[in-house]
Amino acid sequence: MGLFNRIIQSLEVTHEPNLTLTEQLIANEDLLPVEPEKQTWRGYNYVSFCITGMFNVNMWMIVSSMIQLGMSWWQAWICVWLGYVLGPPFLVLNARPGAIFHVMFPIVNRTSFGTLGSLWCVFNRAAMACIWYGVQASIGGSCVLVMLRAMWPNIIDLPNSMPASSGTNTRDYMCFFLFWLISLPVIWFPVHKVRHFFLVTPILMPIASITFLIWCIVKAHGIGPIIHQPSTLHGSKLGWAMVVSTMSLISNQATIITNAPDFASRARTPSAALYPQLFAIPITASFVCLIGILVSSSSQAIYGEAIWSPIDLLEIFLNDNPSGATRFGVWFISTSFMLAQVTTNISANSVSAGCDLTALFPRFINIRRGGYIAATVGLAMCPWNLLKSSNEFTSYLSAYSVFLSSIAGVMVTEYYIVRKGHYNVKDLYNIGKDSWYWYTYGINFRAYAAYIAGILINVVGFAGATGRTVPLAATRIYDLSFFTGFGVSAVVYWALNRIFPVIGAADRFEEIDVSGYERKAGGSRDVEEMDIDTKDRDSETASEI
Repeated sequence: MGLFNRIIQSLEVTHEPNLTLTEQLIANEDLLPVEPEKQTWRGYNYVSFCITGMFNVNMWMIVSSMIQLGMSWWQAWICVWLGYVLGPPFLVLNARPGAIFHVMFPIVNRTSFGTLGSLWCVFNRAAMACIWYGVQASIGGSCVLVMLRAMWPNIIDLPNSMPASSGTNTRDYMCFFLFWLISLPVIWFPVHKVRHFFLVTPILMPIASITFLIWCIVKAHGIGPIIHQPSTLHGSKLGWAMVVSTMSLISNQATIITNAPDFASRARTPSAALYPQLFAIPITASFVCLIGILVSSSSQAIYGEAIWSPIDLLEIFLNDNPSGATRFGVWFISTSFMLAQVTTNISANSVSAGCDLTALFPRFINIRRGGYIAATVGLAMCPWNLLKSSNEFTSYLSAYSVFLSSIAGVMVTEYYIVRKGHYNVKDLYNIGKDSWYWYTYGINFRAYAAYIAGILINVVGFAGATGRTVPLAATRIYDLSFFTGFGVSAVVYWALNRIFPVIGAADRFEEIDVSGYERKAGGSRDVEEMDIDTKDRDSETASEI
């Protein structure tokens, strides 16, 4: 064996012996259905997972843009309720096949886009997860700075040794790097065990948030003027402002809606991944936003202007020789926010990137390695430069949800309407011509036609969201981008499947695996049967040729 081959083998992830190269390119241990002993997530784990996803700096500030548009606080809060009540049903719909058959998003996506066609969708989601990992880590670095300043006030004057071209300074980069290092150990834990870490935020953050609120109200001698501030919008302007705000909140959930099967695959029972997420998300989101409104309103009474970022407000508390009690309070709250950013990054980005990168390179990457690759990309991309360079970049990240909604529309239609809950789990890992999911050379062109249709209806408005001048009608359509993208892709996919039926299309809804696949305890699987199926299909193909 040559040196090059030995190097290649050393880089490969652990896999079962005697697998062909083709089998190594479509599956590995992490891509197979989750074995029973790893289906450990109960209902309360999903509640804590949802709370973890909602308690972060971005969520705290999300109402600020609505109030700046001219809405009153209660109108903005209604938008939060609407956005986070309408979003979770799509999440649980897409999570269902993961909870039933215990497979992750990249594998669920194969059922609709094809064994090879799914790779484009998976690549899109992986790229966004890596970028968002860096963005969230940059925000986490600001939390670390405030936390350290509360302990060592002189850190604010740390000499800078970095060039101006870096876009940062020694102090800020050190804090960013510390946050990045703190996150690394959590990535090591497998998905079925990382659930324990998600129990920290639901305990710590409500305490820190309520403490922060009481502290601000006491300092302001009241809740401030924002609560009494009337709306400056009326009629259709108010209506469209609320529609746009509500839709932006739904679009904000597009990433977790799309990759919902990743965590649902670990559910002990299907209902564990259903009702907890359906109710925990809107309740937590509305609570976090209400606290953010009240704290910011109090800050206006204290300083004469509303300070929406909790980290900026805590940093101001440290000005003018604060007392020891003030410094401890700031340290506790900023530490809580820092840990919340870690859990948010793991739940929303690290695990998803790990799952997706595993599907792209299953021979060399598993979920753990994928998570560390996402962290490395997040570090190398220098996210502070992207955030400072222009608002267009952050607008693009938010607007990108239109692409994800079209993917989700196809996936949901495939499961509930086309094949009506019928799965062929063995065929998810087979590339024979008679596989349910091979379609045309591994690509389902029905899915891609529907996906493109869902994008096209929003593409002009998408250009407007990134700063270009577009017609008002296109803007209005794009204001409803999640529904239009999801709806158009779903209808087109359904219509094409009526015209060109697929193998396995069902007449009645029944959640069943027609292949009889079973993943046994201890990680073993009926691999012999799968190998026989694949080899039989390969021999049939060869004889046909």
